[in-house]
Amino acid sequence: MSGGRGNAADPAGAVRIIGGTHRRRLIRFPDRDGLRPTPDRVRETLFNWLGQDLTGCDCLDLFAGSGALGFEAASRGARRVVMVERDGLALRSLHDNLATLGLPAVEIVARDALEFLRRPELKFHVIFADPPFADGDPAGLLERVGPHLVPGGRFYVEAPVAIGPAADWMLLRSARSGRVHAHLFASAESSSITGYPQA
Repeated sequence: MSGGRGNAADPAGAVRIIGGTHRRRLIRFPDRDGLRPTPDRVRETLFNWLGQDLTGCDCLDLFAGSGALGFEAASRGARRVVMVERDGLALRSLHDNLATLGLPAVEIVARDALEFLRRPELKFHVIFADPPFADGDPAGLLERVGPHLVPGGRFYVEAPVAIGPAADWMLLRSARSGRVHAHLFASAESSSITGYPQA
């Protein structure tokens, strides 16, 4: 679920959007086992990798949890952000945050993330995945998300351990912050390892 609190100055149970139109706005989240909102410094690194501006991009936030990654993408101009979450308390919080933030690009789907990926017709420029560390299979997600990326798309995944190179994928960037290992992948067919297509 999208480890640690973002900023010591933020209230308990909240992180801030760090860029775009909704910069500094709070995202609140429930106290829930496995719910690890992606910290400020990790999100800053990720969006530096992606180039800051996601204007025109369609994004998927799997295991959305707090929605920190998806709301951040929407704040940075994404055309569409689909957040997938199955936990009832987390879903309620996502809807409350969406109502407060007023980001029309965001769509919240109450569903298991892996079941959602059974719809092969859905395509995205950027896919975020922050599965629960206790029972997730971050490396196994590579095979599942591949069909859902447009050519040149990017897949970002967090894990408790480093994920090495995988067949049909290029590991573009990786970093570690505390328990969180962050990875940015592109399919091996991508013609460029910099940038991603803008619609």
